[in-house]
Amino acid sequence: MVKGIRFLKGHGTENDFVIVPDPDGLLELEAPQVALVCDRRAGVGGDGLLRVVRSAAHPEGLAQAQAAEWFMDYRNSDGSIAEMCGNGVRVFARYLVLAGLAEPGEFAVATRGGLKRVRVPLDGDVTVEMGSALLPGPDRESGGEEPGIEVTVGSRRWPARNVNMGNPHAVAFVGDLGEAGNLFTAPEVTPAAAYPEGVNVEFVVDRGPRHVALRVHERGSGETRSCGTGACAVMVATARRDGLDPAVTGEPVTYTVDVLGGRLVITERPDGEIEMTGPAVILAEGEFDADWLARGVRA
Repeated sequence: MVKGIRFLKGHGTENDFVIVPDPDGLLELEAPQVALVCDRRAGVGGDGLLRVVRSAAHPEGLAQAQAAEWFMDYRNSDGSIAEMCGNGVRVFARYLVLAGLAEPGEFAVATRGGLKRVRVPLDGDVTVEMGSALLPGPDRESGGEEPGIEVTVGSRRWPARNVNMGNPHAVAFVGDLGEAGNLFTAPEVTPAAAYPEGVNVEFVVDRGPRHVALRVHERGSGETRSCGTGACAVMVATARRDGLDPAVTGEPVTYTVDVLGGRLVITERPDGEIEMTGPAVILAEGEFDADWLARGVRA
């Protein structure tokens, strides 16, 4: 009989994840194993993996254990470790409620990018408090791109805005989303020293007043159908471009952000906190072979 390890599959605006419950932190997941699980032909398939661990049972979650019972151990589809994933947090929180590990309503989730408060109704969209954006480069009122940062695809080149949402982003405004190319490989971002650990790159077009659309290359995953932190980074970069700053006006600012997999609503409050609201769906569960996982290689 096959010894199985339970998993679930979920997505947020079609940014899809393999969810692995491991409450006591007993499962060792090395990068090749995660990459195999996320492989769309040889594995389950996903843009990333969410391991569900009690904060007290994970060395990186221990400091947050008093405020959040559960730690989101997020891995990119290539097995690399990531600080945060906005769509992943919504799916993670939805799983906790469906599994009876958290009550509907508001609670905190521990991540490598810090505590994230979520609001999870019994049905409907999930809201995540994503923290504040850091804007290296120009002062926050200027709205300009950071001098010298550029994104290149083929023969095209654009200035980019550096926005950090607990993970790094380079936001470039383009005339057409097709200009981003196939995004199978990472766009060139210079200078490389601006992003020593790699970067997520967003290409953005306007759709209407306070309404934009994007395509994204996520480091370690390639082009994905959605990126929650990227949508937040895009909202902030667009607001500054448009001369809007809640810290200055005292009024919240909301943008609609279309991604390939759906729609997110992003609000920046005067205190700097950014809220993201969007769907979170758990669609399947099953088991994979523990021996297959232990081998961690494509059969």
